[in-house]
Amino acid sequence: MVSGSGICAKRFVVDARHHMLGRLASIIAKELLNGQRVVVVRCEEICLSGGLVRQKMKYMRFLRKRMNTKPSHGPIHFRAPSKILWRTIRGMIPHKTKRGEAALARLKVFEGVPPPYDRTKRMVIPDALKVLRLQAGHKYCLLGKLSSEVGWNHYDTIRDLEKKRKDRSQSVYEKKKQLKKLRARAEKTAEAKLGAQLDILTPIKY
Repeated sequence: MVSGSGICAKRFVVDARHHMLGRLASIIAKELLNGQRVVVVRCEEICLSGGLVRQKMKYMRFLRKRMNTKPSHGPIHFRAPSKILWRTIRGMIPHKTKRGEAALARLKVFEGVPPPYDRTKRMVIPDALKVLRLQAGHKYCLLGKLSSEVGWNHYDTIRDLEKKRKDRSQSVYEKKKQLKKLRARAEKTAEAKLGAQLDILTPIKY
């Protein structure tokens, strides 16, 4: 990702699939503070190091932290993967200052790939990829699976919507590939016809 000072008009769409949660959050937090506008999609596919049982136990301990005198005052514990990522990034930003508040306002997070981001170019962050950061053989779990274990009820819905989106994009890609092939064939035929006509029109020199 390109960082720069001041507000940038361009919005970066990050595909969070198979990125490590902490590293992804820290890089995005830095970019937001530098003035970038960032959209993160497929938050349910983010990875956490450690097995699912271990992570669930840690999160259940976290859920038990409440205010003694008035529990409804907080802290507020999110269950959705996008909100867990949002809260992780918020912890890396001075969100109670004007600068931090403005930085956090430049962030958008989603489960799945909703329109219009399904038609835009999505990018990855190599420094946060699981394949480069997690040692081979180490256990990991998906944030969406953890969220469904601790009270998020839309894991299956998002998975079904993602399957439909992938089928739709595959059919569009196949159609585009077919059109490209037909166009190349038509251009070749037109060139051959044009070449034959030029041969007929060219005068023979004796």
